[in-house]
Amino acid sequence: MNQVQPHSLLTDFDIALFKAGKHFRLYEKLGAHLTEVKGVKGVYFAVWAPSARSVSVVGDFNFWIQGEHQLHVRWDASGIWEGFIPNVEMGSKYKYKIQSNNNGIITEKADPFALYCEHPPQTASVIWDLEYKWKDKKWMQTRIDKNGLDKPYSVYEVHLGSWKQTGEENRFLTYVELADELVNYVKEVGFTHVEFMPVMEYPYDPSWGYQLVGYFAPTSRFGTPQEFMFLVDKLHQAGIGVILDWVPSHFPDDAHGLGFFDGSNLYEHPDRRKGYHPDWKSLVFNYGRNEVRSFLISNALFWLQHYHIDGLRVDAVASMLYLDYSRKEGEWESNIFGGRENLDTISFLRDFNEAVYANYPDVQTIAEESTSFPMVSRPTSIGGLGFGMKWMMGWMHDTLQYFQKEPVYRKYHQNELTFSMTYAFTENFMLPLSHDEVVYGKHSILGRMKGDEWQRFANLRLLYGYMFTHPGGKLLFMGAEIGQSREWNFEGSVDWHLLQFGFHEGIKKCITDLNALYKNYPALYEKQFSAEGFEWINYSDAQNSVLSFIRKGKNPKENLIIVCNFTPVVHENYRIGIPVKGKLTEIFNSDLKEYGGSGVGNQKTIKTDKEPWNGKDFSAELTLPPLGVTVFKMM
Repeated sequence: MNQVQPHSLLTDFDIALFKAGKHFRLYEKLGAHLTEVKGVKGVYFAVWAPSARSVSVVGDFNFWIQGEHQLHVRWDASGIWEGFIPNVEMGSKYKYKIQSNNNGIITEKADPFALYCEHPPQTASVIWDLEYKWKDKKWMQTRIDKNGLDKPYSVYEVHLGSWKQTGEENRFLTYVELADELVNYVKEVGFTHVEFMPVMEYPYDPSWGYQLVGYFAPTSRFGTPQEFMFLVDKLHQAGIGVILDWVPSHFPDDAHGLGFFDGSNLYEHPDRRKGYHPDWKSLVFNYGRNEVRSFLISNALFWLQHYHIDGLRVDAVASMLYLDYSRKEGEWESNIFGGRENLDTISFLRDFNEAVYANYPDVQTIAEESTSFPMVSRPTSIGGLGFGMKWMMGWMHDTLQYFQKEPVYRKYHQNELTFSMTYAFTENFMLPLSHDEVVYGKHSILGRMKGDEWQRFANLRLLYGYMFTHPGGKLLFMGAEIGQSREWNFEGSVDWHLLQFGFHEGIKKCITDLNALYKNYPALYEKQFSAEGFEWINYSDAQNSVLSFIRKGKNPKENLIIVCNFTPVVHENYRIGIPVKGKLTEIFNSDLKEYGGSGVGNQKTIKTDKEPWNGKDFSAELTLPPLGVTVFKMM
């Protein structure tokens, strides 16, 4: 007997917004909601399936029998099926059994709005709620002070399943365990934010989470939704922001997922030239379909609202923006203007960013975008896409390429370091050394450094010192902060045992001090996205492979002088121009003995000379350590 009672949480206004692509709280109306109707407790179900002939809820409460609980289709042509099933309780497993109008095709699907899912490889959705008593009020009220573009933004990128493993069975840590160990570690090393590779439910471990199925459910691999909230809560209480990887660019075609949902191309674009991604063998959302836009933007706001997330890093934006991305001639069709840009995507991304910042002005959206597409991190009001920041993939590529060269040849490649400054302020750039740079035979970051053991670690400290003094936000993937020797393996753990060796412990100490430097000196962050915050002293000393520059904050008296020596040669009495009269004090040196360096530096205060140099009115003679970066404050 069909015990589904007519009931609805949806209003006519909801339906109008949904159809217009402007319903950004859709998760409040669709999905499975524990409720009470006429004094009877149960669950209200609602699912969008416009090509369905019938939709049944099947689950452990009806022995998975199709037709036992059939939903009612709404009269308004919205394509939404809904109804109330009494006596269904929290923790019950369920799916939607959908018979399509298209040749009677039957699909069995997980709930696109499920709040919790079975542990993979099981694929059912689980009835759940979002009840949780947050203790991060102070953080939420003041996070703009730590999350703004004029604040230090040092991000530790984490893959939850391989950060640390424990026990004889080498299992990964749970959300609750991470709330202790990860939080304490990030606080110790001094990162301002963590970025989690996708935590939304995904079926295939080797996808690292980038092939999502449960868009509204944190993966059950590590615990319940409330336990993930607990992890976020603990990070906030420790003063650490949380960024989530968000993947609106593609989704897998697993049988229980969004693909061919109701026997039609519901979420994916029906034209394979736009609806299939050849690189990832996955489906691409139909960004021109209003209901899909409502789904995706609602999903973004869901994490910001219910999980108190402080930022969304949007994956693979370039693949969304270009119709010919990874496609050969004849495999794509130009837009109405004859161009290669996906106009639906551009419109969608602008709507997404406008909705996020209108509702949560104290968060950040960050684009992983690898091309020169203009104004990615500029306001939509002036024609930009509206992101807060963009990954600086060019800096990453050029800098790593430079560091892979033997120092004796670096003088011929100075431009690989200086080129980034020709476009550094066209966007709000974040400098990423991410997981993508330590897999598939690329070696670890340490593995790319040249020379003997001492030189490789010196180069790594130099790279990090240069990164932290270069304008822009910072991002390091886990393991990089201890000089991980081997490539990342998602099935293993960071090689924490390396910290028993001095060079690796020295890298960790160096990163800890760089994080402190970044946070304690406003010249490194107040104008990090503005040309006003940077000035070259000398970028043309290629013969010595030396760069020198000034970082500027709001107070000129707090400006910093940075000098980088990219060779293993110590430079005594190296003169650089200084704009004003005063004294220089060394406040950071990557060659300190406690880092594993040689201890060459400038222990004494250095007075400027009334000798013009590098176009400046004053100058000073410094000692430049080998393969080292030194930072000086003016007095």
